[in-house]
Amino acid sequence: MKKRLTALCLVWMLAVAFALPAFAYTDVKVEEGYDYGRFRDDNITLNVYNWGIYISEGEDLLEVNKAFEELTGIHIHYTTYDTNETMYAKIKSGGANYDVVFPSDYMVSKMSGEGLLAKLNFENIPNFAMIGDSYKSLPYDPDNQYSVPYTWGLVGLAYNKTMVDEADLAQGWRILWDEKYAGQILMFNNSRDAFAIAARVLGYPINPENVQQIQEEAELLKQQKHLVQAYVMDEVFDKMEGGEAALAAYYAGDGVLMHNENPDIEMFIPPEGTNYYVDAACILNTSANKEAAEMYLNFLCETEVALANCEYIAYSTPQKNAEALLPEELRESPLLYPSSDVMANADPFVNLPEQLNLEMDKAWSEIRSYEQDGWYIAAVAILAAAAAITILYLRRRKKKKIENYE
Repeated sequence: MKKRLTALCLVWMLAVAFALPAFAYTDVKVEEGYDYGRFRDDNITLNVYNWGIYISEGEDLLEVNKAFEELTGIHIHYTTYDTNETMYAKIKSGGANYDVVFPSDYMVSKMSGEGLLAKLNFENIPNFAMIGDSYKSLPYDPDNQYSVPYTWGLVGLAYNKTMVDEADLAQGWRILWDEKYAGQILMFNNSRDAFAIAARVLGYPINPENVQQIQEEAELLKQQKHLVQAYVMDEVFDKMEGGEAALAAYYAGDGVLMHNENPDIEMFIPPEGTNYYVDAACILNTSANKEAAEMYLNFLCETEVALANCEYIAYSTPQKNAEALLPEELRESPLLYPSSDVMANADPFVNLPEQLNLEMDKAWSEIRSYEQDGWYIAAVAILAAAAAITILYLRRRKKKKIENYE
C-alpha cells in the first residue's frame, strides 16, 4: 500500500509539473534609496506600447512587468507593435492613449522633433547613470532629453545551413537576389530596413542622400519581389524555425533565438556592412502619469531587470552592470557583441528630411501594392483561363451528346 501511495504521489507531482507554465519570479533586487512605493495608493495604470517579444516574461527569468506592479502598486497595461512605422502612425493619429513607447533611434528623432515625446526629468531616473557612455548623446538625442537606451544591436542575415550552399554566402546581401533561392527568401516588412539592405547592395549609404538613390533602391527591391516568399516581421520565427524558408534578413538578437530553437539556423553580418540600431524607452508628451512613467524607465535600468531582458530577448544591453553579468555564450557572441571591425562598418539610421521620408514612403507603398496587384492579376488570369477551359469543355461535351442523340 505504501509503495502504491508513493507511486500515486509521483504521478500526481509529474502531472502538476507538466501542467504548470515555465517558472518565473517577481522578487527583484533594486538599487537602494529610490522610493518605488510612493504611488502605491494612487490607483495608477501605465499604458506601455512595446515591440513584440521584447521584455522578459519569465521562463526561469524575472517577469518584468509583474515585478514592477508588485514593487510599486502601479498597474501595467501592455500592448505590442511590429514596426516603428506602425507605432508612429498610431500615436500620430491621436487614437491611442499610451504613456511609454520604445522607438528606434531615428524614430526618437522624428517623434521628438514633432513634439510627440516628453522631456525627461532624470532626477526621477537615477539609474540612467548605469547606461554606458557610448550609448548616450547619440545623434538621435544629442542632449539626452527624450530617451533612455533600452537595447541595441545589428541587422544580420539568417540562413538554414541545410538549405543554403555555404559558398553562396560569399555574395553577402546579394544572396537575397539569387534566383536559386526563389520562394525561400524572407524580407523585412518595413521600409527603412528593406531599403538599407538594397543600399548596401548598391554601395550607397543606408541613409539615402537624395531621391535618385531611393528610386534606384526601390527598383532593386522590385527586381527581388518574385523571389520573396513573404515580407515579415515576427512571423520570421515560425517560418525559419520550421524550415519553411532558407534565408531571412533580421535582427541579430532574434538570430540567436532562432538558432536556439533550430540549430540549423545560423546568422552572419555581411561584409558590405549593416545597420546599427539603438531602441529606447520614451514617454509620450500626452502622458497623464509622467512621474510614474519615469519610475518605470528607472526600473528598466535596474541591473537585474536589464539582465533578465537581455537574456530573454537576446538583444545587447547598454546597461553596464548587466552586460558584465551576462552568460559567457551571450557576452562573447559575435552577433551580440561584435568586433570593432564589424562595428566600424555598421551605421545608425537617422531621421530623413521630410522630402526623402515622403519619397521612401511612396516607393515602399508602390513596391507592396505592386506585389499585391501582381498576385491579384495572376490569380484573375488563372481563374479566367480555368473558366474558359471549363466552358469550352462543357460546350464540346454538350455538342457531342447532341450528335450522339441524333
